[in-house]
Amino acid sequence: MATIDTVRDILKENLDIDPETVTEDSTFESLNIDSLDMVELICDLEERCDIDFGEPDGIETVGQLVEYVDGLKNA
Repeated sequence: MATIDTVRDILKENLDIDPETVTEDSTFESLNIDSLDMVELICDLEERCDIDFGEPDGIETVGQLVEYVDGLKNA
C-alpha cells in the first residue's frame, strides 16, 4: 500500500476525514489536524510502516509527511 493511502486510512479511522479530501498538497491545518491528532497519526504510521519517526521539523503538508516516511522506509 502506498504511504499516502496509509495516511488516508489512518485519518479516516481516527478523525473521520474523507480520504477523497486528502491530497499531497493538503496542509494539516486545512484538515483541522491539531498537535494531539498529529501525535496519534505519527504513532499509527510508526506501527503500520514499522519505522521510528523521530522528531522532524517543518512538515506541514501530507506530501511532506509521505516523503519523510518513504525516506525512513527506504533507509
